[in-house]
Amino acid sequence: MFWSTLATTAILAHRAAAQAANGGDFIRFGCSQLVVERADPLVTPGMAPSPHMHQIVGGNSFNITMSPKSLDPVTDSSCTSCTFSEDFSNYWTASVYFKSPENGSYKRVPQMANGRLDGGKLEQDGGLTVYYMRAFSGTNKKTTQMKPGFRMMTGDPSLRKKGKVTGICHRCMGNGEGGAPCDSRDTSEFPAKICPNGIRATIIFPSCWDGVNLDSPDHMSHVTYSGGTGLAGDKCPSTHPVRIPQVMYEIMYDTKQFNKAEYFKNGKQPFVYSFGDATGHGQHGDYLFGWKDNALQRGMDALGTNQCASESCPALKSQPGKDAIACTKPQQVPEDVGNGWLTELPGGAAVTYA
Repeated sequence: MFWSTLATTAILAHRAAAQAANGGDFIRFGCSQLVVERADPLVTPGMAPSPHMHQIVGGNSFNITMSPKSLDPVTDSSCTSCTFSEDFSNYWTASVYFKSPENGSYKRVPQMANGRLDGGKLEQDGGLTVYYMRAFSGTNKKTTQMKPGFRMMTGDPSLRKKGKVTGICHRCMGNGEGGAPCDSRDTSEFPAKICPNGIRATIIFPSCWDGVNLDSPDHMSHVTYSGGTGLAGDKCPSTHPVRIPQVMYEIMYDTKQFNKAEYFKNGKQPFVYSFGDATGHGQHGDYLFGWKDNALQRGMDALGTNQCASESCPALKSQPGKDAIACTKPQQVPEDVGNGWLTELPGGAAVTYA
């Protein structure tokens, strides 16, 4: 129920033994749910509530504006819902809802804890799994930590068919758990079949930055993927020459209570994103950097040593799982998120299938 160690994937087969020994090319950790609410300080800053529901994790300074001129996640947060206690970044994605084929009502699909690479479970309550990764090809592994105020998004919420979006995919869990993300077992759309162990959504962010702009009007142009592919290589284009740690989310949706054969007929499936997307192609993610001082750089520099091996990274300060789980905050605009049944999606988004 997780991205099994990259040492076993085809793209890294030639380095399998070394990867297994040194912990690979990534830091991996769980972040529990901070809040579920209609807020999006990147796309609709100041709007309360925003058009659709999000699931948010990270530092509890999260608010509807998050202006870098007036807010510092590190100093303005009193806790973080993430494993590493020096990480006050915010990570958020759209929520998923089950739409009843029987009466058209909606219920939010809960997130569940992801698996550990050693076969256990990450200690988290809902939320998502975060990766920070260095290059998976080439020899230059050096990355440069983002700067305070840095933010970005990836994905296209307007898509209703497979497009040119990089690094967005869904996996039907229970039909081959391990392996690299967004491979042949994954689909851009929601799986149109029963997934015995739920659905894993993956969001891979760009790994190259222009080195100047902390944001851009579309929240994307200041970053790009290396070579146009999802997982980072060791080179960046001249327009975006700075190689930053590549951020990736895994969101584990616990769909088991909705696994009825009558919901999956004639290629149809019953799930819809909170912005009305019943295809899944429009999945997207938002990121706001908030690591304390040079902590992230310290962790990335320690990768491949006994000071940092994926989920075990002594180079970074950790907190007990119970403390991360306890870091929550109330909704800024209180409303029913859909833990029970709703007659419409929060915000009234219209459901579209194409």
